[in-house]
Amino acid sequence: MGIRLGDLVERFGGQLAGDPNLEVQAIAPLDSAGASHISFLSNSKLRALAAQSQAAALILSPLDDPTVAATYEGARIVTTNPYAYFARAAQYFVSLSEAPAAPGVHPSAVVAAGAVVDPTAHVGANVTIEEGAVIGAHAVIDAGCYIGREAAVGEGTHFFANVTFHARCRIGKRGIVHSGAVIGTDGFGFANEGGVYIKIPQTGTVLIGDDVDIGANTCIDRGALADTIIEDGVKLDNQIQIGHNCHVGAHTAMAGCVGVAGSARIGKHCTFGGAAMVLGHLEIVDNVHISSGSMVSRSVLEPGQYTGFYPLAKNAEWERSAAIVRNLASMREKIRSLEKTIKTLTEQQ
Repeated sequence: MGIRLGDLVERFGGQLAGDPNLEVQAIAPLDSAGASHISFLSNSKLRALAAQSQAAALILSPLDDPTVAATYEGARIVTTNPYAYFARAAQYFVSLSEAPAAPGVHPSAVVAAGAVVDPTAHVGANVTIEEGAVIGAHAVIDAGCYIGREAAVGEGTHFFANVTFHARCRIGKRGIVHSGAVIGTDGFGFANEGGVYIKIPQTGTVLIGDDVDIGANTCIDRGALADTIIEDGVKLDNQIQIGHNCHVGAHTAMAGCVGVAGSARIGKHCTFGGAAMVLGHLEIVDNVHISSGSMVSRSVLEPGQYTGFYPLAKNAEWERSAAIVRNLASMREKIRSLEKTIKTLTEQQ
């Protein structure tokens, strides 16, 4: 189904330079877009590519528009944030072609008598919903999911196949949880007595806000006493570990394989690159950005970009650098001794 450019502008705003009745069929990258596509420019370094694009229309910023318009012959939608505009337009294209899940409960699903499933919700094959659980309006629970006792799934939230959502966990509206995610497992809590570990019951739960995305095979542990909290708008990529009693602030985003140890408290609007690690019981304030592969070993109390890894080098060079680092303490003492000697000699002159 084609979409008129005029309809896009009416729905999402922006300034249109071109025919509002021009229809586009899909969104495509700059270098492969054709006469039925709309594309976008969010990186000014690609202006030359955009200027030569064969797309029927481009989404771009006021900063890039004059340069691109000099040679580009298609229509243009000018907006302050082309990438966000692209995201909303892409959602709209998908909504027009995607068949909504049919409401109702599959015959093979096992739903406890005391569970509440809204009539507009979709419950797929082989789903298990335990006693006291609540599934909200228009929620989608795909095949093979497990919803524990007294858990709650909010309106319009989508669990893809084989999500495990343990007892008393809650997620708000419009969430997306991808396959293999496990929410509400026991936190890693043990007391050591004479070399033997004694398990500490994990009696808290996991509370997740609205508009939260959780990637495939991500695990979020329930709290030991208090709850693990994921605030509104948080975005978690695949294979992330969130430890027990953590608190992740609103609109924070974490890339794949991030690990957050127990009781860490992370602020709002933070970002974490892939494989970043956060030690337990630390505090990270709002608007902190951690580079990929970094280890956060102390609290971060000032907003900004932080990086904590040694740059990649040839192995032999790295070993030489490591040897120098190991000897820094003794080198410091030698330097101090030399400074004292120089000071003494200077005073004697």
